[in-house]
Amino acid sequence: MTQVAFTKMHGLGNDFVIVDGRDGDLAIGGTQARAIGDRRRGVGFDQLLILEPAKDAAADLFMRILNPDGSEAEACGNGTRCVAARVMDELGRDTLNIETVAGVLATTTGADGLVTVDMGPANLEWRQIPLAVEADTLHLDIENGPLRDPVAVNIGNPHMVFFVDDADAIDVAGLGPALESHPLYPERTNVEICSLSGPDQLRMRVWERGAGITQACGSGACAAGVAAARRGLTGRRVEIVLDGGPLSIEWREDGRVLMTGPVATSFEGTLGPELLAGGA
Repeated sequence: MTQVAFTKMHGLGNDFVIVDGRDGDLAIGGTQARAIGDRRRGVGFDQLLILEPAKDAAADLFMRILNPDGSEAEACGNGTRCVAARVMDELGRDTLNIETVAGVLATTTGADGLVTVDMGPANLEWRQIPLAVEADTLHLDIENGPLRDPVAVNIGNPHMVFFVDDADAIDVAGLGPALESHPLYPERTNVEICSLSGPDQLRMRVWERGAGITQACGSGACAAGVAAARRGLTGRRVEIVLDGGPLSIEWREDGRVLMTGPVATSFEGTLGPELLAGGA
């Protein structure tokens, strides 16, 4: 394997390198992900998305998700929307079922070009997050500087959602790393910092597990919408305004969470042998 074609896409600045291994002949792991993810020596991404043959008969393909640190993620909402748009365009369809470690996610494209993904049910029980010990997921006993009393939600992956008066005043880079690795979260966690910015509207900033600060986080926006509704701050439909722009979130009465937003293709290219070997 001397070179591999890739597509660079983003959802509100949350950026992804997508490679196609649906023919079953693509071996990319954590070492390669770290090299490709280097924004100076590689391509750079928030997540590397590897398309593989579906394992579930109900799915059109399987999407494997690797972080820039080489770790594997269970879910990636914006990445799912980007892959859906790319493959639906390829197949001439407006629906697609994408299998992930977190389950099969149904996606659709509307007449407005926005892509919706059904992220599945919001998991709220402490074992489902998972937490290390039994705890009230609506009020966790966690505090770091100005951040305290977060909500725990699992949207295919673990989240810790804080509500503050002004999300833009919080030092996300300074506080995020310790919270990501908090001992209550044995699998580490994404960290969302939110403030109410209007009726059924939240301003959100995010520290992603394995990636750090990102312009947007789809599963994090879903977690924030669910957490806000649980706290009575918003209804079950909410607009989440991230650094990269807005996402529409709906926590349906049946417990499933829908996320809708735009996607874009930045460029296409080829990964050379040095990156595929894990870097120079």
